[in-house]
Amino acid sequence: MTDNETNLTLLNVNQIVSLLSRAYIKLIKNGTPLKSFPSVMLWGPPGIGKSQGVREIAGNIQAKTGKKVSITDVRLLLFNPVDLRGIPTTNADKTLSVWLKPQIFQMDESEDVINILFLDEITAAPQSVQAAAYQITLDRVIGEHKLPENCIVIAAGNRVTDKSVAYNMPRALANRLLHITVKGDPDSWHDWAVKSGIHRFVTSFLKYNPTALMRSDSPESTLAFPTPRSWEMVSNILTNISENMDAIQPLISGCIGASVTYNFAKWCTLFSNLPSIEDIFAGKKTAVEKSPEMQEALRAEMVAYARQHPGKELINNSIVFACDLPWTFRTNLLHDYQLIPKLRPILAENAIYLDAVKAGMK
Repeated sequence: MTDNETNLTLLNVNQIVSLLSRAYIKLIKNGTPLKSFPSVMLWGPPGIGKSQGVREIAGNIQAKTGKKVSITDVRLLLFNPVDLRGIPTTNADKTLSVWLKPQIFQMDESEDVINILFLDEITAAPQSVQAAAYQITLDRVIGEHKLPENCIVIAAGNRVTDKSVAYNMPRALANRLLHITVKGDPDSWHDWAVKSGIHRFVTSFLKYNPTALMRSDSPESTLAFPTPRSWEMVSNILTNISENMDAIQPLISGCIGASVTYNFAKWCTLFSNLPSIEDIFAGKKTAVEKSPEMQEALRAEMVAYARQHPGKELINNSIVFACDLPWTFRTNLLHDYQLIPKLRPILAENAIYLDAVKAGMK
């Protein structure tokens, strides 16, 4: 799929992470200078997962190369040109002016380290800051300061049509960057959410209502609206504050807006009507309501319980239980189980899981 506005192929966060991780890992393993690869510009609406993607790229590089990866996250909207170029002072002889190196250039240049300079919100920054930031992305220098050879440069920003503060990028500058447009993708976000332990109320609601992941049609005056980032905020509230929606509904509304919160709160009531999860994992015969909504909530509850109780007998019992439910329930449950690293050794010895893989389970 191509974005008509930018004439770029649309990629979800997982695709971008995979594509860029492979490129950077190959450069590093081959000893090719990182500056031979163009600086990357990620385009996409607020909260779509650009920052999360950069963190995943860093993790992949570290895992595959054995090098420590350090991210310098620069939110350019909060910077001024002095923050990037440094402060002028006199040299030792007091005959010339020199520029003190700013903090963002204080990077570890060791051979066993890879630095990632992430210039976020570049299109929303004041023009004077943008000019300085573009010099970094294009030339890897600003003034008399130079980025180390072991540094990757990735920038990110919103398009003018994303209903966010953004300025058009000059074409001469655009032609010197590698551009990628990020698209929202409920399936790839669900996989990330399960891996990351996002709250089961959120993962199940968005699996059943994927269009609620991101609402790009919100009026510009709207302050709270759903995005992958704001749903992660909701998850943190549920995990760290309370699961009682009556108590936290105003907090949730402040993240995703009142209308979506109303539907989400109704969804959360499903969990109080689920059968005993302990009985399911103990291998006891348990009746289950057949409605798609209840089964989606049940699956999320089982995944959350399995994460906390990764015993072999418990997991095997839960898989046997899933065999009495529709095929899609079983395959979706097994799919989510295999996203959790500590469950994979158990699945590798489970005949039902292995048969599902042979049958084409994704």
